Amino acid sequence: MADLTRSEFILGGQRSGKSRRAEELARQWMAADTAHRAVLIATGQAWDDEMRERIARHQRDRAERVPGMATVEEPVALADALRRASDAQALVVVDCLTLWLTNLMMPADAGHAIDEPAVIAAGHALCEAIAAVPGPVVLVGNEIGLGVIPLGREVRQFVDALGRLNQQVAAACECVTLMAAGLPLTLKDKP
Repeated sequence: MADLTRSEFILGGQRSGKSRRAEELARQWMAADTAHRAVLIATGQAWDDEMRERIARHQRDRAERVPGMATVEEPVALADALRRASDAQALVVVDCLTLWLTNLMMPADAGHAIDEPAVIAAGHALCEAIAAVPGPVVLVGNEIGLGVIPLGREVRQFVDALGRLNQQVAAACECVTLMAAGLPLTLKDKP
C-alpha cells in the first residue's frame, strides 16, 4: 500500500467502523512488506465487568482480523507510548483518544477538580509526538459533538475538551476520515 499516509485520524460515532478501518490499514501495512509490523496502543481501562468483557472481545476479534498486531496498554502517558512504539517499520494504531481523554479528565480518584491546563498540555504533547515519530500513525476517536447539549457541568467540559482535542489531532494529521455506517468520508487528504 504505497499510498498510506504518515498520519491519519479516524473519527466517528460509536460502532461507525472506526476501529475496523484502523485495523484494515494495519493489516494492509503488514501485508505490504515482511519487515512491517503493527502495534496497537489501547487506552481503555477495565473498570467494571462489562468493560472487561468488551476489552476481551475486542482482543479476540482483533487477533482474528489482524494476526500479529502487538498490543501495548497505556491509559494516560500516550505521547510517550507513541514515541516508544514507533519506528520506520511499525504502523502504530492508537485506539482510542476518547477513552484516553476520559482517563485524563476523570481518573479513578473521585472528588478531584479537572486540571484543564494539564489536559490541554497532554493534547499538545500528543500532537508533537505525532509529528516526531518516524513511522505511520493511525489514531481513532469519537465524534460526540453532533447531538444535544449534555446536562451537567462535567459532561459539558468533557464534550468541549474532546472537541478541542479532535481539532488539535485533525490539524496534526495528514488525513482525517469520518466514519458513518461503516463508510469512510474523507475530511482532509494528503497535501
